[in-house]
Formats: sequence, C-alpha cells, structure tokens
Amino acid sequence: MAERTAADVIADWPEESREAAQLVVDRYGEPQETTDSYLIWYGPGPWKRMVASKDFDEHRFPAPHNDSVQSVIGYRVPPEKVSDLARFDGSVVVDRTQGEVSARCHDEEANNLALNLMHDIVTGARSVEDARAYYAEEFAGYRRGDPTPYMDKLQFDGVPDAADPDERVLSDEDLEQAQREGEQKGG
Repeated sequence: MAERTAADVIADWPEESREAAQLVVDRYGEPQETTDSYLIWYGPGPWKRMVASKDFDEHRFPAPHNDSVQSVIGYRVPPEKVSDLARFDGSVVVDRTQGEVSARCHDEEANNLALNLMHDIVTGARSVEDARAYYAEEFAGYRRGDPTPYMDKLQFDGVPDAADPDERVLSDEDLEQAQREGEQKGG
C-alpha cells in the first residue's frame, strides 16, 4: 500500500483545518505520521512535535478563530503555576508527567505567542492579566503588519528532559496489604 501524502489526508478535511494544516506542510514538508484525522511532525523547528488535526475548536480569545494546529515543547511547569496558565489561555495545555506544554491555535505564529507568554507567566515576568492584554496587543499588531517578536519565534529554549514522574506515596507493603484486603473481600 502506498503511503498517503499530507495532501491526500487533508483533501476531505474541513476548510478551516485543511488550510491550517497546509501552512505546516508548506513550512516543514511531509509529516512523519499520518492518520485520517492527524498529521504529525517530530522535531520540526523548535518543536518536540507538531500535530495538525482534522477536528478544530472554536476559540474566542483574543478574537474568534479556530484551533487545529498544536505545537509541543519540552517544559517543566511548577504545579502551582498550572492554574495561572489555564486562566491565561485554555489552548495552552500542561502535561506534567511527560514534561510538555503545548499550544493549539490556527498557526505556528499564534502558538509561539501563547507559549512565549506561558513562559513569562511561569517565570513571573508577567501576570495572567498582563499576558492576556499583551496577547491581544500582539495579535492585533500582527494583522497591522507591526513587529511581533513574540509571534516570530520562541523567546526561550525548551527543556528536552522536563518529565516529572511525581512522588511515590504508596509503598510496596501498602500495595500488598491492599491486594490482600481485596482478595478477602472477594472471596
């Protein structure tokens, strides 16, 4: 069976997600993985991976648009900062265990903006409110053709090994005791 190209995969996608996926193909070439619903690139540019999806979400911040392209970086977010990031932008997702943060928007430029502001919030350089205001300012500036450094590229380096497997709280003895108790209940 011949491998399907990105063009083959996205031909039947909705226009909103097809157009966004094509921007990634134009920049990074053919993806390493394709399914009926996803195109996946590993290690393009500054990203750990990029994923273009057939499904898209309506997103109204800072103005109505559709989210269908996810950019993923290795990054460790302190647990106490996760709620700040959720308040900042619902399209910024933290995966603490894998040590990843992603932004899902229409294009790579908007993902750069979201992740640069995520970094500012985590490091304390900006408050959530300031980050939201700056996002709107730079988003509008991009449309005006103004310089938009936060959309141009990541302003920080990702962390390749940012996984946080968390702390063990149950000992082997605790698990063995729970197993014995379960067996007694069952039989």
